[in-house]
Formats: sequence, structure tokens, C-alpha cells
Amino acid sequence: ADAAPSAADDAVLEFGLKGGRLLLTEDKDFGRWVYADRRATGGVLLIRYPATARCQMALDVIELVKTHRKQLPGSFVVLQPGRVRIGRRVLE
Repeated sequence: ADAAPSAADDAVLEFGLKGGRLLLTEDKDFGRWVYADRRATGGVLLIRYPATARCQMALDVIELVKTHRKQLPGSFVVLQPGRVRIGRRVLE
């Protein structure tokens, strides 16, 4: 669900961490928060789909959750058409 769409990024990360929520975003700034600033998170799914592939995006997110459910909490994940990268676990 879209919660507090105008909230600051750090507040969104904290909200997700406290609630054990996976953050779905298209904002690459969250990669900086997680890696450069070493912020803990409940997990981030960075979605990178061009306009030409957006019709497949929802199905790919569902498939990702089905196939990688146990790896997602606390991880930084990048989902692109035909590709999934699951980064280091960042949950503390």
C-alpha cells in the first residue's frame, strides 16, 4: 500500500524496518541509503522497468515473491525485465 507518499526517504526506511515490510520503489536513492549510509531496512525491492516493459512488471514482482520469498526480507533486490539481483542482507 502507498503510505505517506510525501514522507522523507529515511522515514520510509524506518517505517519498513519497524514493520518488517519490503519497500517497493523505483527511487534509486534507496540504494545509497542502504549501501553508502549502511542503513538497516526490512528489505528494498528496486524496480527498474522501462516504459516498454511495464505491462510485465506486476507479474514479475509476483513471480519474484513466489520464487524468492525467503531471501527478500532484509535484502536489497533489483528487479529488471529478465533479471533479478539479490544483494546483501541489510536487516539488523
